[in-house]
Amino acid sequence: MASKTEKKPKAKKVKDPDKPGRIKQIRQSYTMTKKSDPKIGLILLGTFALGFLAGFAVMLLVFRSSLVFPIVFGVLVGLLATLIVFGRRAQAAALAQIEGRPGAAAAALSMLRRGWKTDAGVAVTKQQDVVTRVVGRPGIVLIGEGNPNRLRPLLTAERRRHERVVREVPIHEVVVGYEPGQVPLGKLTKHVQKLGKDLKPAQMTDVLARIKAIDANRSAVAMPKGPVPTSMKGMRGNMRGR
Repeated sequence: MASKTEKKPKAKKVKDPDKPGRIKQIRQSYTMTKKSDPKIGLILLGTFALGFLAGFAVMLLVFRSSLVFPIVFGVLVGLLATLIVFGRRAQAAALAQIEGRPGAAAAALSMLRRGWKTDAGVAVTKQQDVVTRVVGRPGIVLIGEGNPNRLRPLLTAERRRHERVVREVPIHEVVVGYEPGQVPLGKLTKHVQKLGKDLKPAQMTDVLARIKAIDANRSAVAMPKGPVPTSMKGMRGNMRGR
């Protein structure tokens, strides 16, 4: 008779064959970045060299009798600096490649950390004007992509629709673009994060539950035809070494 305290063997995790490994993900990010940033290799090499020399020089002042610690520390500083620079340039390259395509704002906002809820295409016109909704600490943010003249009534209609169920929650309107009063795609994430902290994390659950009624009552919205940018969360994970 088996002992009651006998533990069952833990099931081994099966690796998803469709999910690329970390090295392959970094290669894919590098290949994608090089398309719009051809000098990325030289930039990363120079960054590593500068980081190595800086780290080596600092530790050499401390461990003058040995080169082991200065070399190891220099390599670590060089790698860290290289990863930081690569992450920023890879993100900029990814945004440059999706800019102007329907749904680009939603893809860019996938870089936001926890505590944000993004819904792409809550309103879409036949002319491929898109409104993306983000719920977070600033409240509700409605982000428009497309023709500014068509977006104004579209954003106004969405604001009124949301105000009916969440009157006390701040609602912000943002238009993506380069004209005065608009926000470039590359600065969209930071702009949204700086809109304020009016909504407490505990209130988000209630707000999300109430705006579900809006989505349930609206007719099915079809995203514009054509390739829609994929999420950039994978790239964010690559930059963090996950």
